[in-house]
Amino acid sequence: MKLLLDTTYFLPTIGISIKEIQKDALLTIITKKHQIAMSQITIFELSAKGAKYIKEDKLSPERVTRGINAIIYNDDVEPIPIQDTTILQTAFKLRNMLNDFIDCLILSSAINNSEAIITEDNEIQNLKKNTQFHNLVADLNPGFKILKLTEII
Repeated sequence: MKLLLDTTYFLPTIGISIKEIQKDALLTIITKKHQIAMSQITIFELSAKGAKYIKEDKLSPERVTRGINAIIYNDDVEPIPIQDTTILQTAFKLRNMLNDFIDCLILSSAINNSEAIITEDNEIQNLKKNTQFHNLVADLNPGFKILKLTEII
């Protein structure tokens, strides 16, 4: 199955642990033979989060840079460019349903390039009950799913 992962699952790669998510979630998904995709905006999000931790002396710039490079140069992770016209147009439509435009770009990347998005984000998860969202997905990718990590591993 081709899955686009939300930024959260890449945070351990730059040295940031998330209590609710196992540290090796990315490796676990890869070993299950799923195809992994990532929106290129995730690199921005990782850099911004890393910069916050660097400012607080919780991470070194080298650690963050090494983690980002590990993701960028990992052949198991397909980067999805956000400047693609279809992705932008879908993201603009999603903006009526989500408060965070970065989340719109990530979800649009998933809808247009994968079978499912893996995310713990409550606002995205709540779209499962949104008729407007279902109508949008029905036109673009009818089998598309919003899943949590526990539903895939």
